[in-house]
Order: sequence, then structure tokens, then C-alpha cells
Amino acid sequence: MSHCDIAANEADDVRLPGQLTIALAGQPNVGKSTVFNMLTGLNQHVGNWPGKTVEQKTGICRHNGISVNLVDLPGIYSLTANSEEERIARDYLIREQPDAVIALVSAASLERNLYLVAELLSLQLPLVLGLNMSDVAEQHGIRVEPHVLSAALGVKVIPLVASRNQGVKELIAEAVQLARDPSDWYPNRPAIRPEHGPILATMRDLVTDYTPDHYDTDWIALKLLEGDNEITNLMREALPEETWERVHALLLEHEDAYLDIAGGRYEWIGRMVRAAVTQPRVGAISLTGRLDKVATHPLGGLVFLLGIFGLVFWLTYTLATPVIDWLGVNILAPLGEWLASALANAPAWLSGLAVNGLIGGVGTVLSFLPILVIFFAALGILEDVGYLARGAYVMDRFMHLMGLHGRSFLPLFLGFGCNVPAILGSRIIEERRARLLTILLAPLVPCAARLAVITFLAPAFFGEAAVLVMWGLVGLNLLALAVFGVLVNRVVFRGAHTAFIMELPLYHVPNARTIGLYMWNNTKGFIEKAGTLILLASIAVWALSTLPGRGVDESWLAALGRGLAPVGRLMGMGDWRIIVALLTSFVAKENTIATLGILYSNGQGTVDLARQVAVILEPAARLAFLIVQMMFIPCLATVAVIRQETVSWRWTFANILMMLGLSMGVGIAVYQIGRLL
Repeated sequence: MSHCDIAANEADDVRLPGQLTIALAGQPNVGKSTVFNMLTGLNQHVGNWPGKTVEQKTGICRHNGISVNLVDLPGIYSLTANSEEERIARDYLIREQPDAVIALVSAASLERNLYLVAELLSLQLPLVLGLNMSDVAEQHGIRVEPHVLSAALGVKVIPLVASRNQGVKELIAEAVQLARDPSDWYPNRPAIRPEHGPILATMRDLVTDYTPDHYDTDWIALKLLEGDNEITNLMREALPEETWERVHALLLEHEDAYLDIAGGRYEWIGRMVRAAVTQPRVGAISLTGRLDKVATHPLGGLVFLLGIFGLVFWLTYTLATPVIDWLGVNILAPLGEWLASALANAPAWLSGLAVNGLIGGVGTVLSFLPILVIFFAALGILEDVGYLARGAYVMDRFMHLMGLHGRSFLPLFLGFGCNVPAILGSRIIEERRARLLTILLAPLVPCAARLAVITFLAPAFFGEAAVLVMWGLVGLNLLALAVFGVLVNRVVFRGAHTAFIMELPLYHVPNARTIGLYMWNNTKGFIEKAGTLILLASIAVWALSTLPGRGVDESWLAALGRGLAPVGRLMGMGDWRIIVALLTSFVAKENTIATLGILYSNGQGTVDLARQVAVILEPAARLAFLIVQMMFIPCLATVAVIRQETVSWRWTFANILMMLGLSMGVGIAVYQIGRLL
């Protein structure tokens, strides 16, 4: 029996001594990361769109006393190295030479997935095929016979449903067996069409004595005829000048050879599919097809997307608000009173730190944990069910106005959870111009922390209209993102555009474990932040509001706030505490509530905190405050990752100044216009 009992880790050297090394490869959306998680026990997020696993991940798995180093390669469509993911995967397979490869394919999209299998077989690496998502295929009327497919491929085919942990142990057992003894492995590889067969043989003869280490001569010859730029440049340096001239002349004479290579693969795929797959009857409309009539409609799809957003905000507000109120009344307020009583004889600074600093700051932030749990659950369901790719498809035409494409929508959508992974997710965008623009726009996507702040304050600010206000605030941020994107693209990047091709995965029932891991990982990150950054910031805010010991109104913090009061008054925020709360959101967006909790609530947690803030702000100022909160400068972690990814302080400061100017400008305009109405 197989079991995997050592947590996975990331490493530069993914081959460990004294172990079998097995690579896990596959196209996006085939459940590859789910299989990796099942085998290694690594609780990492499982994405449903291309490029989520950009770097190699490794994990240790044990099977019958044998230690297996399992390498999770990025999701790729081919080995042509058109993207960073494909380059990473191809380089690893060629240079590291794993003992075996597990190729994951989806039974629901077998014909498309087999193209990558065809390329993997050309690398001469022992390979086992994992036929995943049989349940999803059957839901759509597709039936694959694993034993027939195995006979046609000449490769072991293991059926599995990874989301239910069915067949995963059998898969690793077969891979280990093949890695230990590949002697009887004789796959049925695709062949080039006969018209270019002799040309391939000639190319092989020309390069055979000059093939670089780790590279297979047959594969090099094939890639040269395919027109692979990286391999062509590699061999241009490796070959003697005379031999290169002969190779180059042959390539020029047979520029159409790639058609016969691809054609041979598609004919091979056709034979496999005809042998092993039963398709739904002609004319039958699948569930995915019926749903996509709405979800991908040019107009209806956009309305549907907006409706999904509205539903998420409504659920978050409706379900989380009562829990927040309960926590404030029954947990934080009694805890604050108990601490005040317990520390009655302690030094005043210790009592103040515990009651006002910790309970008023960190405690208040932790009280809106229900908001984040519900929001992350909603995002996890949308991602796992397969809807996010539809959102990218619908948004593609709007992204084109900014010189971007639907693929940029995917990392931007991550920004609703946190802007940091949104910016890191831009690595899936190959073109530097599009990637840079995506990075600059990402902070305009309202993250979960900002959404939690407005969800906390909006009910007290606007009563029953809170959901509509929240929806409008998110819409305003996205409108600002679009306008800014268009301006930057046309002024800075001169209206350049990029092409976009993506797949739309079949809809399927979401997996509770996957969603649970998504919720847990994101919520855990928030709790860790509350215990580090927010804790330190709360202590600093409390200290600055206490020193030099003459009361809050005479504190250093009050002096800073009053210095900025003229700008605040333009937005209706005459109370210096409001401005200070905005400033502390630079450390972490949740610090807005932590600071308000320290300066207003006197250790009573969430009890009447939002109402206290609402009382001192007139309606137009309340709206202006929430708008500035949504558009204010990025948090410290986001600024750091912008600098890391752009490798430029110029672009980093440009982003900060853009966000600052935008938030102040819109906040002032909204208040000044609102007070006239």
C-alpha cells in the first residue's frame, strides 16, 4: 500500500540523493495539483486556470518503503516553450531526467490533453498516464475505456478521480514500478507524416555528433524541423559552421515540415480517441454548453458576472454582520471589561496597552474574520466550479481597451483575495508591457481586507442601502481601473495590444476539500498578519496616541493628524482620528479598523464602533471616507512586491502617487458634490 507522510517543500535542487524522482506533468485544469496534494499531503492552493503553479514544487512520498521525490511541474499545453511555465517544465524534464513521468489527462478533454502526451513520449522518458475526472466526463456523456486506451498507447493507464482520492495510490504504485524497471516499456509514439520522414532522418544524421548533454538526438531533430527558436539557437552555437549551413539550408527548404509533425500527432490522437472514447450523441447539448450560453454571452455574460459579484457581497454582508455583532457583544466587550478589571492595579500603561491597544486594535480586526471566511469560500467555489475562466473570457474585450487580454483578468481577479498574489500572478503574462500594466492596475482591485473594512462600516453608515453602496464602491474601483488602464496604455505604451488564447474548462461539482484548503490558507494568512503586522501597528498606534502622556488629544498622533486636517476637511473628515486611521492602512488595510478601535472604542471591541464613526461624519463624508479607503495607496506588502516584480523604484513610486492622487481627488469630488445635493 502507498502512503505519503512527509510534507512537501520548495527547493532549487529538486532531485534528492537515494530516491526515485517522478515528475507530475499535465495541461492546466486536469487535477494535477490535486493529485500532488493527495500524494504528499501538501496543503497548497489548487488553481483552476493556467499558470497558478509557476514554480516547481516538490514533495516526498513513500511507497512500500521506497522514498519518492515527487516534482509538480507547472501546467503546460506543449513543450514548445512559448511561455515561462512551458520553459520551466521542459528544462526540468530534459536536464534533470526524472526516473519516470506521470502524465495527468482529463477524461472529459482527452483529445486535447493527448497532444502534450504525444510530446512527452518523444522525450523517451518512462511515462504512466493518469486518466482523471472520469466522473466529470460521464456527467457530459463521455466514456473512456482505460484498458483500451492503454493497449492503443502502449502505456499503463490508471483511471482515477483525484478529488475523491480514488485511484491515486494505484497511480503512484505503477509509476514507482515503471521507474524501477522501465525495460518492458514500449510506447506507441506518434510519427511524422511520410512526406517528411526522410528529411527528419537526414536532420538526425547531421546533428547526431553535436547533440548537447541531456538532449535526445531524435527530439532535437524534430524540434529543429518544428521551428523551435530555443533549440534552433542552441544548435546554431553547438554545430560547426559548415554543418550549420547544411542544417539551415534544409530548414529553409522544408519550412512546412511543422505541418507534417503536427499532422502526425493529430492523426495519432485521432486513432487513440476512436479506439477508446465514446462521445455523446450528435446534437446533444451538454450542461457546460447550456450554461455557457449565458455565462459567455457578450452582454448577458457581463450582466451575469456583475450579478455574481452582487450575490457574493450580499451573502458576505447578510451572513457575516450578525456574527460580527455577536462577537463584539459577547466576546470582545466582556474580554475588555475583564482585562480592565484584572489589570486595575497594574501600571496604567500596561492596562492601556492590553485594553485599548490589543483588544481595541487586534481584537476588533479579528472580529471581522467571518467576513473573510465567507468571502474566501465564495471565491473558492467560483474558481473550483470552473466559472473564473468564463469571467476572463467575458472581460477579454474590455481588457483589450487597456491593451491587455483576458489572461490579465485572472491575476487581477486574485486581487479580490489579496493584491500581493495578484501581482505575483502576473508572471503568467509573457509580454513585459502587458505584465507591467497588470502590476500597476492590481492595487485598484479591492482586496479582501478593504472589502472587510467597508463591510464592517457600511451597515452603520448607510443602513439597508449598505449592500448597494458596497457594490457601487467595487464598481467605482473597477471603473477607475479601466480608465487608468486605457490612459496608461495609450499615453505610455502607445496603444499596443496582445493576443489571447485560453481554454474554458467543463463545469463540475466543486470539491469541498479544495475549497476548504483555499479558505484555510487565506484565512490563516490573515490571522498570521493579525498576529504580526497588525499587532505591531496596533501597539505603535496606541503608543503614539498615549505619548507624551497628556491624553489622546495632546498626543504625538493627534499632532500628526491635525497637521493633515486641512486635506481631511476637503473630504469632510475634520476629525484627525479619521485621517490617522487612513494613514495606518499603509501597513495593512485592516489597520483602519484597528486604529479606529484604539482611538474610539476604549477597549469595547466592535460595540458601537462603526456607529461612533458614523455620528461624526455627515453622509457625503461617510461615502468619501469609504471611497478613499478603497482607493488609498497600496499596503506595505503590496508596495514591496511591486518593487520586486518591476525591479524599479520609479514604477513603484509612480503607482503610489497614482493611487494617492486618485483616492484624494475622487474623495474630495464626492464630498464637495454630495454636500451640494
